[in-house]
Amino acid sequence: MPVRATVAIVGRPNVGKSTLFNRLVGRRQAIVHDLPGVTRDRVTARTELGERPVHLIDTGGLQMGDDALGLNQQVFLAVEESDLLLLVVDGKDGLIAADREVWQALRRYGKPTVLVVNKGDVKAAVANESEFFELGVSPQILLSAEHGLGMPDLHEAAADLLPPAVEVEDEPEIPSLAIVGRPNVGKSSLLNRFVGADRALVSPVAGTTRDPVDSILTVGEATYRLIDTAGIRRRSQVSGEAEELAVMMARRQLERAELALLVVDAAAGLTTGDLAIAGAAWDMGRALVVLINKWDLIDEETRRQLEDSWPRLAELAFEPERVNLSAETGRGVDKVFPAVARALAAYRAELTTAEVNRIFQAAVSRHQAPAERGKPWNLLYATQVKKGPPTFVLFANRSLPRSNPYRRYLENYLRREVGLSGVPIRLKIKVRSRRGRKPEVAL
Repeated sequence: MPVRATVAIVGRPNVGKSTLFNRLVGRRQAIVHDLPGVTRDRVTARTELGERPVHLIDTGGLQMGDDALGLNQQVFLAVEESDLLLLVVDGKDGLIAADREVWQALRRYGKPTVLVVNKGDVKAAVANESEFFELGVSPQILLSAEHGLGMPDLHEAAADLLPPAVEVEDEPEIPSLAIVGRPNVGKSSLLNRFVGADRALVSPVAGTTRDPVDSILTVGEATYRLIDTAGIRRRSQVSGEAEELAVMMARRQLERAELALLVVDAAAGLTTGDLAIAGAAWDMGRALVVLINKWDLIDEETRRQLEDSWPRLAELAFEPERVNLSAETGRGVDKVFPAVARALAAYRAELTTAEVNRIFQAAVSRHQAPAERGKPWNLLYATQVKKGPPTFVLFANRSLPRSNPYRRYLENYLRREVGLSGVPIRLKIKVRSRRGRKPEVAL
C-alpha cells in the first residue's frame, strides 16, 4: 500500500480547524466548540486526501506572544513532522493581523501549504476571499467545513502538493493502549516519558489535555499505539461544557483500545474516581494495568494507606498488573511494558476446547451450583468462541443471571487456572434446546 503522508491543519484559534478535521476524517473525533482554544494537543487520524492515504493532524490554535503552556510549541512540532499544511482562516472575519502573524511563523518551515478560506457558505466570506491573496499562499480554496462545500477542490489541491506515493507493505495490526485516569495525575508526562519526546502537552493545570493523542511506540520487538486521553471526572465534578465534551471523548477512547493503562496519583491514593474509571474499562471488556505515579513523592504512612485501599481495585479487576513509578524521574517506567505484554497475552489467550471443558468441569466438581427448585445446574459442554477479551459459551440445562454468584465463581476459577489477572472474561450460557425449539442464550 502507499506510504501515508502527514498533513497538519493549522491556523489561529476558532477558525474551524477541528470542524475541517472531522469533515475529512468522516467522524466526530476532534472536539468542536465555539470557545477559542478548545483543541490543545495534537489529534491524529488516518484518512484520505485526493485518494492518497494520509495521517491527518488537528492542532491547537496558534496565538503569537505569551505561550505559558507551550501550546504553540505543540503546533510547531506537528508542522515539523508534516508533508503538507492546511492553513485555515475565517472567511467571515476577513484577513486580520493574527492571520498574518500565524503565516509569518509558519512560512519559515518551507512546507507546501493550501490556504483554506473557511465558512464559504456565508456572503461575507465570498466577499472577503480576495483579501487573503495578500498572504501569497497558493493554492487558495474557499469552502465550508461545516457543510462540506468546496471539499472536492481541497482534495484536488492537496493531492497535487503531497509527496510522490511510495509503495510499502501493509502495516501490521498493533495493540492500542489507552492512558486513562483522573485529571492531573501525570498521564501526559508519562506518555512523554514513554516516547522520549514532548509528544503531549504537560501542565500543572488540571484538565490541560482535552483531545485524544495517538503515538506509535516500539519497545524491543513489540509495537504499541498509545492513546493519551483527557482526564475523566465524575459528571458532577466536570467544570464547563468544553471539559464535559472532553470527558465524553476520553471515555470513547477506551473503545479504541485493547488495554487501559490506569494512572493513579500515589499521593491521592485510590479514589472512588479511580475505581469508576477501572470499572468503565472493565465493563467495556478492556484489560487493565494500573500505574501508581509519583510513587517517589509519598511517605510511608501514605504508602500504607494506599496498600490498605488496593484490595478494592484488586477485587474489581481481579488482581491487575500494577507498577509503582515516577513519570518525572523515570523510576519504574521500565517495568510498564513487560506488565503490558503479560496482560495482552492473557487478553488474547486462546484455549483448546478440551482445555476449556477440563477447567469448567473441574470447577463444577469442586463446587456445585445451588439447585433451583430442587433442580441442579448441569454443565453439558463449554468452548471458547472469541479472544480479546476471552469469551466462552457454556451449554447447560438452565441459565445463570449476571448477578448470580456462581457465575462469578466460574470466571474466577478460570482466571486462576489460566492466569488471566486484570482481564475481563465473557461467559455466555446457552440453554439446552427443548425439542422443536431453538436454544435460548443467556449473556
